Amino acid sequence: MATTGRLLPVPERSGAPDATVRIASVPAGHVYVRHCSDASASDGVVRLADPRPNGAPSTSQRWWPPVMLDPDWVHARHADFDVFHLHFGFDAQSPRDLDSLVRALRKYGKPLVYTAHDLRNPHQPDPAPHDAALDVLVPAADHLITLTPGAAAEIRRRWNRTATVLPHPHVVEEPRISRPRPPRDRFRVGVHAKSLRPNMSLLPVVRTLAAAVADLPEAELHVNVHHDVDDPDAHAYAPDVSAELRALAEAGRLRLHAHDYFDDDQLWDYLTGLDLSVLPYAFGTHSGWLEACHDLGTPVAAPSCGFYAEQRPCLSYGHTVEDGLDGTSLYDAVREAYRTRPEWRATAAGRAAERTGVAAAHRAVYQELLG
Repeated sequence: MATTGRLLPVPERSGAPDATVRIASVPAGHVYVRHCSDASASDGVVRLADPRPNGAPSTSQRWWPPVMLDPDWVHARHADFDVFHLHFGFDAQSPRDLDSLVRALRKYGKPLVYTAHDLRNPHQPDPAPHDAALDVLVPAADHLITLTPGAAAEIRRRWNRTATVLPHPHVVEEPRISRPRPPRDRFRVGVHAKSLRPNMSLLPVVRTLAAAVADLPEAELHVNVHHDVDDPDAHAYAPDVSAELRALAEAGRLRLHAHDYFDDDQLWDYLTGLDLSVLPYAFGTHSGWLEACHDLGTPVAAPSCGFYAEQRPCLSYGHTVEDGLDGTSLYDAVREAYRTRPEWRATAAGRAAERTGVAAAHRAVYQELLG
């Protein structure tokens, strides 16, 4: 096995594919996976629909927990797919569960492709469970894909495996990608805390941003959180965090917005209204949020953990679990964004071409495995 990451050559397009390739994709309905298919559906790749989890209503789009991860599903449906492609959604699976899945796939000669989106799971404070899962999946995969050269290098270092590097496709759809950004007379920095995912180190970031924004004329800090942060019955309940954010808001240091989950249009409106989106992560690997910002032309300040800076152009600041927050570098990133007003934005044509290439590269991987 070679020990360097590789960029897969994109095949020449020459009419319709020779044969349809059927993929059991976990998941299939997520925006990342959907955009790994050709927009014209002419790549000859068909991904099975996500089976509805037990208890999910018939009208639900929910794909988790993924039914396809159950070896019994493989035993029952192995004739319906050619390749099994795992992306994410295996948080609740033990290493033994994943090993059983791998053995079921081997029994029927079904290749396993694994796209390593997360080398550190942003939803798990303790890295050990995800590490144990990766210790099953990465060695077992017949082909590995990841999103950045840095992630490929870490896979090589940890498991001596080669991963194909393919870019994250667009998140936002047309006509939003081409819509002009609205003019404004203030510089707005935003932090969206969502439901306080475990990889967020929110308050140190917010304190630094409040100080940085206070030094800049016509600048303001907006902090968004979901309502469940204030709900005593919710898993995300964090009264100490809420209390400090409210105190900072009452002191005029920031504007605090609590709301329910945004739908796509609300989220794109929110991101388009920012001049800088700050990711308050202390650990993680890649970011779909960053990709959406790139689609919309919203500059991002990303932490030094993970490989965010390799995905798209962005500002970086020091922030890791091991070293904590480098407040000076975050302060400098805000001032740099304020001074230069960077215009990093995808184009519709560029994203369309990228998606076509990503789709063709996936089909090439599947065909290689199927001989």
